[in-house]
Amino acid sequence: MDDAQLVAALRRGEETAFAALVDRWSPAMLRIARTHVATWSAAEDTVQDTWLAVIGGLDGFEGRSSLRTWVFTILVNRARTRGTRDRRTVPWSSLSDGDDPREAGSWVDAARFRGADDPYPDHWTPSGKPVPWAETPEGSALSREAMSVLESALAALPERQQTVVRLRDVHDLTSAEVCELLDISAENQRVLLHRGRSRLRAVLEDLYRSESA
Repeated sequence: MDDAQLVAALRRGEETAFAALVDRWSPAMLRIARTHVATWSAAEDTVQDTWLAVIGGLDGFEGRSSLRTWVFTILVNRARTRGTRDRRTVPWSSLSDGDDPREAGSWVDAARFRGADDPYPDHWTPSGKPVPWAETPEGSALSREAMSVLESALAALPERQQTVVRLRDVHDLTSAEVCELLDISAENQRVLLHRGRSRLRAVLEDLYRSESA
């Protein structure tokens, strides 16, 4: 659906449309919120508050920007407010940065999700339905190893580089959207993206070089 159709569906209260939107945009929203608040739990609260605000403010959406830009702008405003409030009440140095469950290595096998060519990309595969091999077991094992290495390398990037790379290459935001949402210049965005991608490429080159050897 285009923006007009999606907004109409949301205003009609279609739960499937809203659920699909939440599934698709929340990971990027969480990453953006985390650049403004002290902890992942605070970022999760901010994302939840944003979706509640979106529901309550749909009638006021005039379509002057894309729906995604409108939603993400609400997110940034709330995240900045939350970050300012938290800094006034709790020292950032006293807050743990290790509360992201994704950093504990408990990643789900990518084969359990539908592919990009599926009508519902990135959704879980149907319960009980076998996942067909798209390649040989050896190739699949290497692909999973590469993704694991790549994710580890991505997580090891400096925070600003990691955020820009995730938003551009994982969540498919445009350069203009990233600049606006993170309040950075186009040149700064390009530098961060280039440096992050270069590090990831070097890691993959080392991996495949060792496999070839």
